[in-house]
Amino acid sequence: GFELTDDERRAFDEFVGDYASVLDRRSGRWQSLNQSELQSRSGKLKRFIRKGIPRELRSDVWMLVSGAQGRLNERPGYYKTLLGNVAEDDAVANQVRLDLHRTFPENVHFKEFGNSESQMQALFNVLYAFGKKNPAVGYCQGLNYVTALMLLVVKDEEKAFWLLDTLVNRILPGYYQPSMASFQAECYVLGRLVQEKLPQVHKFMKDYGVTFPMVTLKWFICLYADVLPVETVYRIWDVLFFEGSKVLFRVALTLIHLNQNALLGCRDLPSAIKVFQQMVQDRNVLHCHTFIPQIFKVPQSLPMKKIEQLRAEAQANQD
Repeated sequence: GFELTDDERRAFDEFVGDYASVLDRRSGRWQSLNQSELQSRSGKLKRFIRKGIPRELRSDVWMLVSGAQGRLNERPGYYKTLLGNVAEDDAVANQVRLDLHRTFPENVHFKEFGNSESQMQALFNVLYAFGKKNPAVGYCQGLNYVTALMLLVVKDEEKAFWLLDTLVNRILPGYYQPSMASFQAECYVLGRLVQEKLPQVHKFMKDYGVTFPMVTLKWFICLYADVLPVETVYRIWDVLFFEGSKVLFRVALTLIHLNQNALLGCRDLPSAIKVFQQMVQDRNVLHCHTFIPQIFKVPQSLPMKKIEQLRAEAQANQD
């Protein structure tokens, strides 16, 4: 549902031609999985998810592997009770309304209220219900982009609500606190990983005063939504819902690694920031069937234990 320029359309058509055969092959393999395999945490399922969930199965698989479906089953109808009657002066409702029209205005589903394809009311409902259930978070900028892309996959408000709630409270706890402390911590973790894995880039950033909070806000807060091409975002989320937040660092490290020569060629802060802006629009990232395998190779070993250790360091520094 996204509008494209002529150049973007040509690149997209070329990508779709290559990707269609990949999707067909994957789809056949997924059909062979039985229900118990889908509910396991097996190496086979992990491998299948990393290679991409077929579009027609993505909604069900996300709901299942994230734990959102189980939570929905335990509290049927709870979502509807949260919607209740929205008061005119409701603070959460007013915050959500402010951001609605900024959410993918180039997408037919989020252009305006009332047209037959519009998801605007659904987007408002999910974000409002989430804010009511989670008053400590309320409505946080970035959640509009995340929820919009979820709705395009699950096509059901109640499912999108539970998927969002599971993501924020179970998979990425602390990410969306108003203090932004988690974002600062993730930037610290990424900085230390770059120092270890890409020392020249780390030195360059230090020399020119480039900091990760300047360039990665949407990477972490929007989980690459409104940053990378949509199918690439969905492939990242396939992994996120099953394996957790580590994949966000894998993507960041791969983007930086693939563009390190361009970065190291910069001689001032503005040109370095421009490279960061351009690296997410590169042809590399459109071709998700070649980009996604790279995120599991390029950063090499990345144990969750290491990430947790660096997060604890960041926390100690903040305290």
